[in-house]
Amino acid sequence: MTGTAPVPVAFFDVDETLIAAKSMLAFWDFWSASPEARRIPAHPSEPGEGPAKGLETAHRAGRPAPATAAGPALDGGGVPADRSVLNREYYRRFTGVPLADLRAVARRWYDAYRTGGRAFLTAGLGALARHRALGHEVVLVSGSLRPVLDAVAADLGATAVRCAEQAVTPDGLLTGEIDRPMIGRAKADAVEAFLAERGAHGPDCHAYGDHDSDLPMLRSVGHPVVVGGSPALLREATRLGWPVLPAHRGPHPSLAAGRRPRPAPGRGHDPAGRER
Repeated sequence: MTGTAPVPVAFFDVDETLIAAKSMLAFWDFWSASPEARRIPAHPSEPGEGPAKGLETAHRAGRPAPATAAGPALDGGGVPADRSVLNREYYRRFTGVPLADLRAVARRWYDAYRTGGRAFLTAGLGALARHRALGHEVVLVSGSLRPVLDAVAADLGATAVRCAEQAVTPDGLLTGEIDRPMIGRAKADAVEAFLAERGAHGPDCHAYGDHDSDLPMLRSVGHPVVVGGSPALLREATRLGWPVLPAHRGPHPSLAAGRRPRPAPGRGHDPAGRER
C-alpha cells in the first residue's frame, strides 16, 4: 500500500510578480496618512533618505552597497548589505504600533489598492490561478509585512505566507524588530523549510520571481519562472531554458470580468506558460 503523493507547491514572490506595486513603499504612504499612525509618536528620522525612499532606491536592481576592492558588501544571504539594513530600518518605524492597528490599516490599504485598473500583473495572476486549478498549494514568499501579505493571500487564494516576522510584546505592541529580512537566501531557506514541512519534492515544485534577489528561491525548485525583464534573471532563463512571463499590468480578475471587486476577506500542461 502506497501513501498519497505530496502535493506540488507553487511559490510566488509578490511585489512586481503578482501585484504591480512595491507594497512596502505603497503601504508606508497609506499608513503615514492614517489616523492610527498619528496616534504613535514619530520615529526618530535618519538624515537624508527616509525609510521608504531609501528602500526604493536600494530595490532598483538590488543596489549594491558601496564597492570595495573585494566587491559590494553582502550580508550572509548574498544580498547587498545596505538593502538588509534598510529593510530592518523600515520595520523599526513601526515600533510601539499595536499589531491590531497595523492589521486594520493593511486591510484598508489592500481593499483600496485592489480596485486599481493596473494594480496586478496579469500573467502572474494567471499562473497562480492555474496552479490552484491543478490542486497545487500556493505560498507567497516576500519581504513585505505579514498584515499586507495576509490580505493579498486571502484574496488570491494562497494557502500560506512566508515573510519577515515582526516581534510583538505580550501586550500586542510591535517592538520594531524582525526575525530576518525575507530577501535573497532567506527566501530559498523558507522554500526549503516549507518543502520539508510538507514532504513535497523540490523538483516537482514551482517558483515565480521578478528580481535578482529572487534567484536563490528560483533555483530551489524544479520549475522556476521569471516574471518581467530583470537582466540577471533573463540571462539565467536563457541559459537554463526557464519560462519568462511578461510584466503586463491589469485589473483584479473580478474587475476584468466586469464585476465590482468585493473587499478582500480577512485572514483566515505548463502552469506558467511561456512568452513567445
